[in-house]
Amino acid sequence: MAGKLTAAQGTGILLVTANVGSLFEDPENLQKTWLREFYQTVQTHKPHFLAVHCQEVGGKNYEASMSHVDSFVKELLSSDAMKEYNRARIYLDENYKSQEHFTALGSFYFIHESLKNIHQFDFKAKKFKKVVGKETCSETLESTPTLEKEKFPQDYFPECKWSRKGFIRTRWALNDWTFDLVNIHLFHDASNLVAWERSPSVYSGTRQKALGYVLDRIMDQRYEKVPYFVFGDFNFRLDSKQVIESLCSTATMQTVRTADTNEVDKLIFQESDNDRKVVLQLEKKLFNYVNQDVFRENNGTSLLEFDKELSVFKDRLHELEISFPPSYPYSEDSSQGKQYMNTRCPAWCDRILMSASARDLVLKPENEEKSVVYDNIGPNVCMGDHKPVFLSFRITAGAGKCCQRGENIFREAPL
Repeated sequence: MAGKLTAAQGTGILLVTANVGSLFEDPENLQKTWLREFYQTVQTHKPHFLAVHCQEVGGKNYEASMSHVDSFVKELLSSDAMKEYNRARIYLDENYKSQEHFTALGSFYFIHESLKNIHQFDFKAKKFKKVVGKETCSETLESTPTLEKEKFPQDYFPECKWSRKGFIRTRWALNDWTFDLVNIHLFHDASNLVAWERSPSVYSGTRQKALGYVLDRIMDQRYEKVPYFVFGDFNFRLDSKQVIESLCSTATMQTVRTADTNEVDKLIFQESDNDRKVVLQLEKKLFNYVNQDVFRENNGTSLLEFDKELSVFKDRLHELEISFPPSYPYSEDSSQGKQYMNTRCPAWCDRILMSASARDLVLKPENEEKSVVYDNIGPNVCMGDHKPVFLSFRITAGAGKCCQRGENIFREAPL
């Protein structure tokens, strides 16, 4: 699949992030399609090193879905499409009985048989170990030395009784290049009405705090600073107040309150003429906009001006240009591959972000333009409520050394 490595060709890297919660609600229909599209992406890009960061492994009803998780992992490990990947590391946070630690994250790493020189970092021993064979770790990830895992403290999201949000970090050495891969799941918007109240929303502030915490952790003094990629479900949303004002600029707003508590129950935006046509209905879990095409035309990129949550981290996190439609919330109806659910305003929740030195490596001048691809998987079929997002690129021998130095210089400069 991935051919023999040559210095000219470089090492192919494929990073994928996928919130897979839907797959375990309807494994019969969704899982087959999801895996087919995933394998096709692997076949197209032919990576030597493949990292897949999953969130919500097991879905909402984790206890009932455990057997589906096991069969999903077995399929990935034994499939014909992956047979040339002779080494694997799979980390599944399956200990759902531990509210204190459970994140439902799954990190999958596959190494092609032609890639000879790859090591993984042991955080306890503080040294690299050669990667051989296939290993799956679950249950007690807290004591697994080859990763760091944390669940965000309860006080980060007090209105959510029991959140599964957190991160898992691993570190790899590939030839002369050392890098961190961080699987992350940040907090969602609990209510469209609360998100609309102010700009930026209260939820945006919570995500900012949590992401800042992760970046501080991976760049603290305990270990050498190296380039890093943070990819997962950031739950970034468009600035609700601003996007609604833009979408409903010629409409008037009617507020509907509950009879017993007088709380806002619904907002209805209607055209002032045009037969008082309803443009948008907004409830706690309803975002019913009259024209979904606005999120699909030109891949919805006209709405990127309202995608602002990353701007706070512009000195620490970088992203390639987005040219795919919002990754969430797609219909879970297997016949509706391009349709959004009317539960939330569509947004680019699923992202692949990186440090300055990682970006410089990805975009090195000797890399051909077409060899770097940032896109989604399964654009025309149902992949669940999130479309997976991937980044494919190549690194050439010797690229790592200058990059390692670059990270330290970058980090020591005042932000």
